Amino acid sequence: MDRTFLVIGALSAFLGVAAGAFGAHSLRERLTDDMLAIFETGARYQMYHAFALIAVAWAQTRWSSGLLTTSGWLFVVGTLLFSGSLYVLSLSGIRWLGAITPLGGVAFLGGWLLLALTAWRG
Repeated sequence: MDRTFLVIGALSAFLGVAAGAFGAHSLRERLTDDMLAIFETGARYQMYHAFALIAVAWAQTRWSSGLLTTSGWLFVVGTLLFSGSLYVLSLSGIRWLGAITPLGGVAFLGGWLLLALTAWRG
C-alpha cells in the first residue's frame, strides 16, 4: 500500500503544479479575482494533501495499519471532493458545487486525525 500512496501522491502533486500553473497563466484573464482565488485554493490544498499522501506512504513502511490505509484514502477522497469541487466551481460558476467542498474538508480532517493516531500508537 505504501507504493500506491506514493504514486497517487506524486501524481496528485504533478496535477497540483499543473493546476497552479494553469491558473496563474491561463485563467488570470478569464476568471474574476474571486473565482481565481477559489481555483488557487483548490490547487493549494491539492498540493498539501499530495504531500500528506507521501507521508502516509512513508508511515506505512514503519507502522502499517488499517487506520493508516484509511487515512490515505481519506486524503484521496478529500482531494477529489475539496479541490475537485473548487476547480469545477471556479471554471463553471455553478454555485451549488460549493456545498460539496466541506465534505472534502471533513475527509481531510479525518485523514489527519487517523495519521496522528497511527503515529501515536506506533
